[in-house]
Amino acid sequence: MSASEDILKIEHQEKVLRFTKFDEADSWALGMQLRDAAALRKLPLVIDIHVGSRQMFYACLPGTTPDNETWVRRKLNSVMRFQKSSYRLGQETVAKGGGFDASRGIDVAEFANAGGSFPIHIIGTGVVGAITVSGIPQRDDHGFVVENLCSFLKLGHAALALGPETP
Repeated sequence: MSASEDILKIEHQEKVLRFTKFDEADSWALGMQLRDAAALRKLPLVIDIHVGSRQMFYACLPGTTPDNETWVRRKLNSVMRFQKSSYRLGQETVAKGGGFDASRGIDVAEFANAGGSFPIHIIGTGVVGAITVSGIPQRDDHGFVVENLCSFLKLGHAALALGPETP
């Protein structure tokens, strides 16, 4: 898929993958689902769920490094600032041919437009937090979160999955 095709698909994901509520029990259940899926596949992921400034879930699987924690923080910051998934933000940057840097008032030490952080959007409220992973290629980070959100929300994944990446 091209960047513009990805953007349309990710916008659709963000419209469909929304919650009616999201509390501590939901954070724990979703976090454990993500952790168990990553462990089963032996994926080296850091998994983080934040609502506002509250860290609601955190797991660090074998093979990760402290750098993954930094990526999680930067991706989370991007979702909270721009109210969209970090992968969509990156694909929009590619499609526009622009920079994601100080020329746009962005401190790249604090923000990242790499895939892996997806907004927690509560219907009737808006974006309240994010589910973030880091440790595998960014498209795969994004896809892992989307796949698990589909399962958690009991929605079909096939229609929401990104297609193969085009060079």
